[in-house]
Amino acid sequence: MKRFAAPEAKTAMLRTIAFAEDLGDELEDFGQLSSPNPNIRIVASLMRGHIEGKVVTATSLIGASRAPYATASRRLQEMFDAGLIEKRPRTRTGKSYSLHPSETLLEYWMQLSNRLERLSTKHFGGSSGPETTADYYFGGTYMNVKSIPPLQVLPVPLKLAGGLRVLVHGDPTFMVMDNLKRQFEQTLGTQIHQRAFSIDRLRSEAKINAERKSSRYDIIAVDLPWVGEFAEKGILMPLEEVMDLAQLDPADFHTAGWQAAHWGGKLYGVPAQTTPELLFYRKDLFAENGLIPPRTTQELLTAAAALHAPQRGQYGIAWNAARGTALGHTVLMTLADFGQPILDLPKIAGGFETSHLANGSYRVTIDTDAGLQAAEFLLELLKYSPPKSCRCHGTSGSALMPAAASRWLTGIRCLPRTLNWTIPRLRKHRQGICRILPDQTHLPWPLSAAI
Repeated sequence: MKRFAAPEAKTAMLRTIAFAEDLGDELEDFGQLSSPNPNIRIVASLMRGHIEGKVVTATSLIGASRAPYATASRRLQEMFDAGLIEKRPRTRTGKSYSLHPSETLLEYWMQLSNRLERLSTKHFGGSSGPETTADYYFGGTYMNVKSIPPLQVLPVPLKLAGGLRVLVHGDPTFMVMDNLKRQFEQTLGTQIHQRAFSIDRLRSEAKINAERKSSRYDIIAVDLPWVGEFAEKGILMPLEEVMDLAQLDPADFHTAGWQAAHWGGKLYGVPAQTTPELLFYRKDLFAENGLIPPRTTQELLTAAAALHAPQRGQYGIAWNAARGTALGHTVLMTLADFGQPILDLPKIAGGFETSHLANGSYRVTIDTDAGLQAAEFLLELLKYSPPKSCRCHGTSGSALMPAAASRWLTGIRCLPRTLNWTIPRLRKHRQGICRILPDQTHLPWPLSAAI
């Protein structure tokens, strides 16, 4: 399965490219000791263009080689023959084409980046040891030592009239993806048109789109709670209808996110964003007031009360209480804090069984002791919240313990929120879309536990 390289991996590769180019310059200044190596300069220029999303041609590589035209052309042809460089047509006739590193060259260059870093550390000092768990933050990775190369471009551009049309949630993760659109467009060989809505409007637009004779979108982002409804109503198509599911490795995704993308035993989406629930708090203010970070809901209320000073425009806590998805999500997660899911799901190791939700034989469990405790807790929380908390959602709110993106969890494991890439059920399905699905990746939201 192809994946997008982590930003730190791309940065490391660009450093290697710059180092190779600078070292070449220095060596060439001593002509008696070294002769120019066009291969290194050709590869460095090709890799830089690939990582930065720029068009690379044979002419540009020959110019970057600093070798005579005939010599550079011969070396370039040798790389073609060795399968290191691939051509992708830029026109229908195929007479004009762009050049891209092959998967083999990407792997070679990634290995070179790692080796050069280790060698420089070995001979010139520095630290190259693996990060410890103490250095880990959500959104980071334990797999830095196994960094992967950037995504290889499609050999043949994705041919979709008008480009690839994507409907997403207007949150930071998808906005970052929009900022990287040029790189994605280079990889796919087509334009990408992204439309972003709030979470509730996203759901409405997806349902309206299902009624159209022809879908306006090729890929849509779907929140976890919608998968069952959309699958039952035929709004989404099972991915097995458009791709070989063996190309997807479940180990590449968060377990909860992978399970949430299934309904009735069929996969309807690719997890793209799985987020946990976290509490942010001000360390300095906690220290000034002799408070410790809360570990239970009662300790949270106590801390919020101690920090609550509305006369100074300060409030103990802010949390998602806006009508709609924001409050619904809060209720779901708060109920889990009190040890109970929203449905009477059977318990399993580490959580609850969710693979049989399509059977429809479950009962809502709000009217229980745990449900009452959760409701009373939220009502109590309002006492220490800003006056307009009922308008607060994931992108608003400020307080001494801001929970605009999360609430306090007491240790009960529950399903994190997940957004999935899905394909809307089309009356007129546009061919070719299945080719890019294996290249989607799970993108976790980077948050820290305290500020």
